[in-house]
Formats: sequence, structure tokens, C-alpha cells
Amino acid sequence: MRLARLDWALAAILGVLMIGASACGSSSSSTASSSPKTSIGNGEGQLNMVAWEGYAQPEWVKPFVAATGCQVHAKYAGSSDEMVTLMRQGGGNQYDMVSASGDASLRLIRGGNVQQMNVELVPEWSNFIPQLKSPSHNTVEGKHYGISLQWGPNTLLYNTKTVKPAPTSWQAIYNPQYRGLVTVPNNPIQIADAALYLSKTNPSLGITDPYELTEAQLGAAAALLKAQRPLIKKYWGLASDEIELFKNGDVAIGAAWPYQTNTLQADKVPVKDLIPVQGATGWADTWMLSSHAKHPNCAYKWVNWVSSPKVQAEQAISFGETPANTKACAYMEQIKKGSCTQYHANASAAYFETIKFWKTPVADCGNGKTDCTDYTKWQRKWTEITA
Repeated sequence: MRLARLDWALAAILGVLMIGASACGSSSSSTASSSPKTSIGNGEGQLNMVAWEGYAQPEWVKPFVAATGCQVHAKYAGSSDEMVTLMRQGGGNQYDMVSASGDASLRLIRGGNVQQMNVELVPEWSNFIPQLKSPSHNTVEGKHYGISLQWGPNTLLYNTKTVKPAPTSWQAIYNPQYRGLVTVPNNPIQIADAALYLSKTNPSLGITDPYELTEAQLGAAAALLKAQRPLIKKYWGLASDEIELFKNGDVAIGAAWPYQTNTLQADKVPVKDLIPVQGATGWADTWMLSSHAKHPNCAYKWVNWVSSPKVQAEQAISFGETPANTKACAYMEQIKKGSCTQYHANASAAYFETIKFWKTPVADCGNGKTDCTDYTKWQRKWTEITA
């Protein structure tokens, strides 16, 4: 399923106007204060959601609709900025839920756009890995503003027939050899990928966290991305955009999610992906409930459905990500032998800690200094880079 997306520039402008205090992530910002539901009633008949492409696949949506009577209407978003904009437009009552990543969830919480959720109404929550029970990107002052879903890395995707030898470094997407054959996400958070690369290749910059950048460090990352601009065939908005670029032979290498790799390999396109030697950024997604949700019972029924081990396994293998539910591993092995290990569902906590998960850049560097650049500055830089 592919739905139209907002033009990124419009989304960025709206995002700058709407972020305000929510982007700073300070404890003084507002959060939705209403108490969470204490029970799940009968479904209201429908559920309207904003989601990443691949999160509302027929394999688990159709059985959910049959079991609950909640008709699912999914709007796929191409970036976290677009998700925030969609969840705020029209007074915030157009969509019931959003599958927010860590660079959007706190903005939604601080903006009062999402409400507390009761983990007691989600029995499978007790089987989640410890890191995703109360993570800082969806739990504030002990209050849960969402239920963790899945997590995974951003990968380097390449055509095995065109790109030789096989790349091992992110340097490949900055290599003039591939001029006109590179694609990366049309998303300001892509600056973090450049910062991560520079933290390993130019340690004199002093980058220790790719989301906590001083003006000079942000400038260095932006300079790298501006130099990359002539190599770019297209900045992709939806995963399906990148899939079509690789299918048609328009590009040979780029930044991607495992979902694109799985889809392309299923269609016999000669591609592989990897986490380069410099490491990777990644996402840890959360289902969040709008403060103005019209169908909260269907929303809770959905969260329980997609939190179950079986559906967690189906989604993990379909998207190429790691489930939050530790019980999903056995089901993954039933669907595809070796997939539990392939997608790190049985990996130690150490692997989780190696991924630099998306988070909203804020002025507070977390080390007593406040000279880091906030997300508004990242958005402006990205507009300069892609112009």
C-alpha cells in the first residue's frame, strides 16, 4: 500500500512552527495529564493511524479486522517530521495512533498530542525486553505515553552487480565513483548518520553523540552532506520510493531499512545490506495514542494484537527488524528458520547498546552544557543541504 505523502519542505515549515518548546525536551514543557484508560470496551468499528510503511501489512491487519471489527485506515508517513505534523493537524483528532520513532515521540509528548497509556491493559508488555518497557523516548516521569513495538538499524544497501568490491564503510555513499547512483532518506535526522561517520573518521571533531552536535560539529556534518549532494539521484520519502529506485536500476547504493532489502530480495533484485564498520543509527518505535483519539478501544485492541508473539514475529520478519516481545523468537523460527538470530531477537543487551537510536536533538548536551544545536537548526541545515 502506498499513500501520498506531504512535500517535505511543507512538513518542515509546519514542523518548525509547531515544535516550539516541545523540541527542547525540557521538563518544563507540557505533557498530556489525563489519566489513562482502566479498561478496554467494545471496538468503535474503525482505527485511523499514521505509520511507517510496512507496519500495516495485510498479513496481520486482515486477521485483526476479522477478530475485532475495527477497520484499519493507515496513512504512511515518510519522516518523523511528517508524523508529527499529521498528528497535530486539524486539532489532532484526525488520527487515533502513530508508530512514532524516538526523534518524534518526545515532541508529541511535550506538545500534549498523545495521551498516557495503561500498560496493565497490554498483558504482553511484561514479556518485552527490559530496555523497551520504560524507555526514555516514550516514558516520562514514570508515565507511559506509548507501547514499544520493534527496533532495528539503518543499513547500507547496495546492488551486488554494480557495487564491487562489496562496501564495508559508509564512505561508499560519499564516494564520487557512484555519482548519480546514491539515495538517502529525505529526513533531517540523516544528519546524525553523517555525524556518526565523522565521529569515527575525524575524531578531532570531538563528536561523542551523533544527536548532540555543537554548531561546529553540525557544520562539519552539513559540509559532508552538501558535498554528497551531486552524487544523489533522489532523496527518498517512502520506503517504496527507494525500492522502485533499486528495482529500476536508477540507483546502486544508499541508506535504507532492512524492509527495503527484504522486499527487493523477494523480487529477485540483486541487493545486500550491512552495518558498516562505523556502526549505525537506528530506530525504536512506539505505538502512541492521540490525546483526541476517537477510537481508543480499537487502538488498545490493535496494540495488544501487534504485541502478541505471533504478530511480533510476522512483522519482524516482514520488515527485517527486532521484536520487543521476547516470546516472538520461537514463532520467528517457525516462519523462517534462523530468523531469530538473523534479526537479533536473542541477542544480548550489548547489541542493543551499539545502535545509536534516533532521538530529537536538543540544546541541552546532557553534560552540563547547553551549546548543542536543537532540531530546528537541523531542519534548517537539511533545507540548505537538499536545496
